[in-house]
Amino acid sequence: MEKLYTKDDIIAKAREVANMIANTEEVEFFKRAEEQINENQKVRENIASLKSLQKQAVNFQQYGKEKALKIIEGKIEKIQNEIDAVPIVQEFKQSQFEVNDLLQLVSNTIANSVTDEIIMSTGGNVQRGETGSYVKNTTYNKL
Repeated sequence: MEKLYTKDDIIAKAREVANMIANTEEVEFFKRAEEQINENQKVRENIASLKSLQKQAVNFQQYGKEKALKIIEGKIEKIQNEIDAVPIVQEFKQSQFEVNDLLQLVSNTIANSVTDEIIMSTGGNVQRGETGSYVKNTTYNKL
């Protein structure tokens, strides 16, 4: 009989995988890029302005001040474009995408592997995605 794992066993392995992910080139690049952004005074000032304008936009929206909201939205877009034009910001966003992509890949791999393990352990058909009990109890297999 195969070993049965506890939730604690699985959580321990998940923490191990998390540690592995946290120590990848993608995450290291992400951290360096974030540090460089935080050291860039112009970007920091633009981010502070952006946050302030976003708060104003929320207030204008709540009070139905459409004209003022449009003006603020234009300013937000201008500052956002200035921030996005900084090369390190572009690199940071790319690294964010890559880290998220890695996390999604790990998540999908786990989900697909669990499904395949269940199907195989019940004597099912992985290609059709059918568990053994489904295969045994459907009429098309008895034809």
